[in-house]
Amino acid sequence: MIRTLALALLGVGLCSPTVAQTVSAGTYSVEGTNLDGSSYSGTARITLESDTTCSIEWQTGDTTSQGVCMLNDNAFAAGYMLEDAIGLVIYEVKGGGVLEGVWTITGKDGSGTEVLTLEE
Repeated sequence: MIRTLALALLGVGLCSPTVAQTVSAGTYSVEGTNLDGSSYSGTARITLESDTTCSIEWQTGDTTSQGVCMLNDNAFAAGYMLEDAIGLVIYEVKGGGVLEGVWTITGKDGSGTEVLTLEE
């Protein structure tokens, strides 16, 4: 019995704990692809509102869009307005200040890609 308990505790100790990812407030560089495959770049500013929610503003070329965002484990999502359209982007939190995502916008086919990298 003691040996079984010891082995069970050893097994628990060998399991690596799940570490929740985090997103930092700050300015991020933006590199992405549009729905037609062309590239774009710019900056995004994330402002934390709580442990799980934030606001985000992208500046790419002459275009500015604002949205609300949410973190859940290693998923980070944002809804935003771009002129009269509603958009959605879903990022995977990669650690080290990197977010890799895909996005879409109402009224358009397909999806684009976007990588945010925290500027130091």
